[in-house]
Amino acid sequence: MTSGLRTGPSKPNPAGMLVLEHVLTDRGSKYAVSGGPAGSAEAARAFVTELKRRKKFARATHNSWGLLCDEGPLKNDDGESGAGMVILRMLEREGLRDHVVVVTRWYGGKHLGGDRFRHVQEAVRAYVEALGKEGECVN
Repeated sequence: MTSGLRTGPSKPNPAGMLVLEHVLTDRGSKYAVSGGPAGSAEAARAFVTELKRRKKFARATHNSWGLLCDEGPLKNDDGESGAGMVILRMLEREGLRDHVVVVTRWYGGKHLGGDRFRHVQEAVRAYVEALGKEGECVN
């Protein structure tokens, strides 16, 4: 497993969208994490739609997301069973509200078992860290 949290250069994004490509690789599967402001399920779906305008993300096997907002905790596993709940737990732990986080996985041909949950956690952790650094630059 390559987990060197390579947050590589992020691409130019619409306002508020932060995309970290190449967060980690394990047994051929590749992970990225993205996020941005969202206060509703509709805004979260719009965010994912915008993300999928990039061909690379449209071709991903899974774009799982979580959001804590006034509507309650919202998630979508996108076929990666349990991933949305992992994202929600991480968002609760970090106190990050009204902010959608999307963990993207490109399946590499081998099942990862429980390791996939650790990878989702690692991706969200990298995102929160990058979000903090971005906030430090703004202040």
